[in-house]
Amino acid sequence: MSLSAVLSAAGPSPSPSPTETPTAPVVPSLEDAQESATNAASWIEQNWSTWLAIGLRVLLILVIAAVLRVMVRRAITKLIDRMNRSVGSVDGAGLGGLLVNVERRRQRSQAIGSVLRSVASFLILGTAALMILGTFQINLAPLLASAGVAGVAIGFGARNLVTDFLSGVFMILEDQYGVGDMIDAGVASGEVIEVGLRVTKLRGDNGEIWYVRNGEVKRIGNLSQGWATAGVDVTVRADEDLEKVRRTLSEVGEKMSREEPWNELLWGPIEVLGLESVLLDSMVVRVTAKTMPGKALTVERELRWRIKRAFDAADIQIVGGPPVLTPEEPDADPTAGMAAPSAYANTGSPQAQAATPLTPQAPAK
Repeated sequence: MSLSAVLSAAGPSPSPSPTETPTAPVVPSLEDAQESATNAASWIEQNWSTWLAIGLRVLLILVIAAVLRVMVRRAITKLIDRMNRSVGSVDGAGLGGLLVNVERRRQRSQAIGSVLRSVASFLILGTAALMILGTFQINLAPLLASAGVAGVAIGFGARNLVTDFLSGVFMILEDQYGVGDMIDAGVASGEVIEVGLRVTKLRGDNGEIWYVRNGEVKRIGNLSQGWATAGVDVTVRADEDLEKVRRTLSEVGEKMSREEPWNELLWGPIEVLGLESVLLDSMVVRVTAKTMPGKALTVERELRWRIKRAFDAADIQIVGGPPVLTPEEPDADPTAGMAAPSAYANTGSPQAQAATPLTPQAPAK
């Protein structure tokens, strides 16, 4: 059989009519397989350099991105460790060592480092992915335009989520509060039990848990940073000896400052500031002390207890106590306030008879 006969047999045959019986499929010949292999080899030989260049470029982009990511993350880790070791200076003399909370600074540094590392990884890997797509000669303009439109749509739809996230990031970066702090967030107040990038959890005074969105917090009152002030107002009578009151209060403050555990809770001497107000029947004397954060109420309760006992021992009466007894006077005559009896009250007196109207007399017969 000749080659032309083989090629004609291997060519497309007309579809059989419904009345004809189907024939067996034609198997390609060896010459056809050799020709296909030759064409494939020539195509590979012509394009292998392009593939190799693309592959090397993609590999180089991935290696650079991986090395840059590792370097940036390591630099962020060293920066956070340096921040963790540094101790900020505190105004007001030697309170710096007492205000350093190692656990809180560690948690804050870990949160900041996690956010920065995540942002750095997203930027580096995202840029590498775009560069790889550009290497394959993919038009990035429609992709970037679609991503921009999608980003705008997501931003409008999830603006509250974005606001909460950004507010949480700045709260952590600025160290506005941490776990264990007592804060007043406006919408709720209590002890911070968890700080997140979107929600902050507070434990209220009655044990309830408040979930406060970071974007809803307009102002923060941190009751656990720096120091607190314990203030007690003592109300005494207006005729009390002020020097005696001052001396008694000073003795109470000095004695309390020397005893444990109050010597650790008090960060300054207990001072008698003086008269807060003066009224007709009372005077108010103010006593203050600088205390450890969050311990002002405890110090105030103990200070009131000691002041009451000291005043009782010094015979200083506090307004609102038992009433003062005055000497009793003899009972007055109950008839002292009565007027003298009138002459008209006696019907037999000449005045009463003269005032009696005359009775008409009957006419004489």
